Amino acid sequence: MAPPEVFGWDIGGAHVKACHMAGGQVRDVVQWACPLWQGLQHLDAVLQEASQRWPQLQLQQAVHAVTMTGEMTDLFAHREDGVRRIAAQLAQRLAPGTLHFYAGDTGWCTAADAASQWQAIASANWLATARHAARAVAGDGVLIDIGSTTTDFIAWRDGRVLTTARSDASRLASGELVYQGVVRTPLCALAPRITWRGRPLNVMNEFFASVADVYRLTGELNPAHDLHASADNAGKDLPATRRRLARMIGLDARDGSTQEWLDFARAWRQCQLQELGGQLQRVLALHGLGRDTRVVSAGCGDFLVPDLAAQAGLGPGLAYGAQVAALPPGRPDLAAWAQVCAPCIAVAALLPEVPGRCGS
Repeated sequence: MAPPEVFGWDIGGAHVKACHMAGGQVRDVVQWACPLWQGLQHLDAVLQEASQRWPQLQLQQAVHAVTMTGEMTDLFAHREDGVRRIAAQLAQRLAPGTLHFYAGDTGWCTAADAASQWQAIASANWLATARHAARAVAGDGVLIDIGSTTTDFIAWRDGRVLTTARSDASRLASGELVYQGVVRTPLCALAPRITWRGRPLNVMNEFFASVADVYRLTGELNPAHDLHASADNAGKDLPATRRRLARMIGLDARDGSTQEWLDFARAWRQCQLQELGGQLQRVLALHGLGRDTRVVSAGCGDFLVPDLAAQAGLGPGLAYGAQVAALPPGRPDLAAWAQVCAPCIAVAALLPEVPGRCGS
């Protein structure tokens, strides 16, 4: 059984996602921008916002389930340092005895265990989401979680996650982790060449634009998920977005029509679909998954999942937020944020009533 009341946290390098779960159901869920690479004071600011959002719930005394990826940011000397310092920061702001860190196969760790168990804790949020989805969806399945920065393809069979990879490096090798998302990825990372007016051009390998510019122009990126500054720190209106896209091929926005720049954005979209689709096929083949595989989508880039599933010959699938996360009746408003913030909900749902120490 899960604790009667718990907060789930996913401490990322660019965002913090948090949920309040009571009676086994999600009562609230939220995402905050948190540019952790600029300093731990940004995590402090988020925790202060959380205390204002949930003042009546006494965060200092509540039970907290925590996962993280923020240890990867270049604020820290190495990932061990990152896990240790993030855990210490949380323990300082939230009572240490209330914190339970998700450590994958190792179990749940206390704040005191975090430093010694950093390898199991580091970047384990994908495993929590996949295990939660695998419990809910029988048979063969694959989680497609497309976030602001990365994409995860995680397969399961009969309730068990299939991959033996646990580190980011191992998952990068297998294709189960792709460092592309729909907000923060530099646009030049998607392709070395792109077509403009029927002619392939070399791409300028400068941070002139991000993938957010593509999906802002196509109208697919929800402004609520577009939380980070643009590449030039300028506006996010459509004229400014076109200017950034034009720079990728040495042009100005005035050199093309509105329709041409929309077509250009769609060409970049197709490049990303091609890359992600190839990685999905690798993962399906690696684990012997066929056309009966159930898809569970998550992340702010879930709008790409129907196209990816169709390319792989799979059905449209289920939405984590609406069909895996346990939402109370009459709260469909929570589904969209539950979709984006899946890992924090997963760790809250997976936390046992009395977590043991690591390895127990």
